[in-house]
Order: sequence, then C-alpha cells, then structure tokens
Amino acid sequence: MELKAVRLEIPAGANIILGQSHFIKTVEDLYEAIVNTAPHMKFGIAFNEASGACLTRVEGNDEEMKSSAVQNASAIAAGHTFVIVMKEGFPINILGRIKDVPEVVAIFCASANPVEVILAETAQGRGILGVIDGEPPKGVEDESGREWRHGFLRKIGYKR
Repeated sequence: MELKAVRLEIPAGANIILGQSHFIKTVEDLYEAIVNTAPHMKFGIAFNEASGACLTRVEGNDEEMKSSAVQNASAIAAGHTFVIVMKEGFPINILGRIKDVPEVVAIFCASANPVEVILAETAQGRGILGVIDGEPPKGVEDESGREWRHGFLRKIGYKR
C-alpha cells in the first residue's frame, strides 16, 4: 500500500465539498438537492464510479465549476467519491440537503481553505483516508478574537 497526498485546486472565490457515495444516481440526486435548495448558486459536481464503466460522471450549471470538479475528482481518482465546487453560495447553504441524499455515505470536508486529500493506494485502487483542511491553530481565541468572530458572523448575515 502506498500513501499519497493530493492537493485540491479551488478556484478563487469558490468552496468545495468532498464526499463519498455509493450509487451511479448520486450525481443527479446531488444536482437536484442543490438546485432545489440554492437555485442561484453556480456549481459543478463530479462523481467517480467504482464499478461498471468507472467513469467520472458530471453535472452542474456552470462550466468553470464543472471543469474544476472534474479536475479535482480526477486527481483524487478514488471510486465512489464526489466533488462539488460552488460559487455564489456557501457549503452551509446546501450541506444539510447533501447529507440527506440517500446514497451519500460521508462528507470529508466543506471548505474554501487549501485542502489536501490523504489517499491509500493498493492494487485494487484508491481510498480516501482523510483530509487536511487549512492550517493548524496558532493560539487560543481571546476576548478580542471572540468579539471579531461575533461581529463577522453578523456582518455576513449568519447571526443577528
């Protein structure tokens, strides 16, 4: 077995969701979950099949986001994984609906940070062991950090 790290390429101003699923209809069900929840969002989905033709299936409503999703799914090259790349919205807007899709098994990350995917590769193929999302902590939040967080969440409309 060989361990590998693959850095995801996230377009400027975009976010990414990386997950695992188990059925070919995943790509269509994820598409429906997103457009029914956030129809204004620009997004692309790529789903790597793990059997049959073993193709990367693609859906979305934006060519740049679809291309980015395919590029990342192809770099990961692990079966039954999906990549959603999105703009004009955030993972928090759709993550609940994504988790409700019956064939979704796990979500590894939802981020705009630099992400590395840790893979195990065997003679059979690749599997995701986990992700490295962003950077390590640089300290513990103090009162000024708490005030900044409190203000920021209200400024962007997530708290009142």
